[in-house]
Amino acid sequence: MQRRELLTSYAGRVIGGERLVHAEAAEILAVPHEEAFHLLASANDVRRHFKGDSVDLCVIVNAKSGACSEDCAYCAQSAHHDTDAPVYPLMSQTKILEHARAAESVGANKFSLVTSGNSIQSEEDIEHIRAALEAVARETALDRCGSLGSVSRDRLKTLKAAGLQGLHHNIETAESFFDEICSTHTYADRIRTVRLAQESGFYVCSGGIFGMGESTEQRIEMALALRELNVDSVPLNFLNPIPGTRLENAEPMHPLDILKTIALFRFILPDKDIRICGGREHNLRSLQPLMYAAGANGAMVGNYLTTRGRDSNEDIQMIEDLGLRAAGGGTLTIHHDTGTTKPFSAKT
Repeated sequence: MQRRELLTSYAGRVIGGERLVHAEAAEILAVPHEEAFHLLASANDVRRHFKGDSVDLCVIVNAKSGACSEDCAYCAQSAHHDTDAPVYPLMSQTKILEHARAAESVGANKFSLVTSGNSIQSEEDIEHIRAALEAVARETALDRCGSLGSVSRDRLKTLKAAGLQGLHHNIETAESFFDEICSTHTYADRIRTVRLAQESGFYVCSGGIFGMGESTEQRIEMALALRELNVDSVPLNFLNPIPGTRLENAEPMHPLDILKTIALFRFILPDKDIRICGGREHNLRSLQPLMYAAGANGAMVGNYLTTRGRDSNEDIQMIEDLGLRAAGGGTLTIHHDTGTTKPFSAKT
């Protein structure tokens, strides 16, 4: 069977409810660059069947930045690295609400409050976050998500009562590669938090970062692990090396390898939200529109934690030009600079 026919058959089987096995996942990543567009056509069929033409857009706010005790190799906010990342305590409730309103104005339908560190330690900070969530729930129509590190069952219950709907907690990479990336907590710790969030009734967002030195086999391992976890949303990030981190000299992924990775995750997790996040501008460059053809049905728009994204007007225009539609509707009113990896403060 020719590769084009093989990929078409994979799409048909997945649409019909079958699961691809490991060897078939390996075939997807083995597609040569000159035949990548055959893969994109099949992945796009799977995306359209399960997700239609709606694009799920989220915006994050770096609500507490820097001085993190963890030693994740990619992270500008780790205290183990010498970077220019801003350091500040929890942002004011007023400022968080301003960011939420701005997110809604750009057409986002999800808003995530992100805090640095392994976990939120003080009851005062939990109360602060609780009040901010209540304000966002009261003043906007956004779905509310949090990326808060490890969170106990009791605190999840408190935050859910305050209006938290989703919990973001990446597994980051394959279990077999995790120790190369972080030594201050374990892969099992991350799995434990994901399962606790699921048991607590949250929409769970969990994915990771590619281009950190993992093998193609480990990319498949990660995709299959997320399928086993049965998370709701899978954010895919592609390393944007930050000076001062352990991965500052990492070799970038080829844009077509990125698109093949996105397609892999669409085939393995056909009915999940596949969301393209940090590093897409730096790594995909002019091929960014193809991330939707590769199977993505969501994106993070606006700025990231310590680096700037591109003007959200361009993202909205790109979505419209592709004949897709932003799930939240709306138009952009905020502009910012683009194309830099220099850390910035989300307080500004």
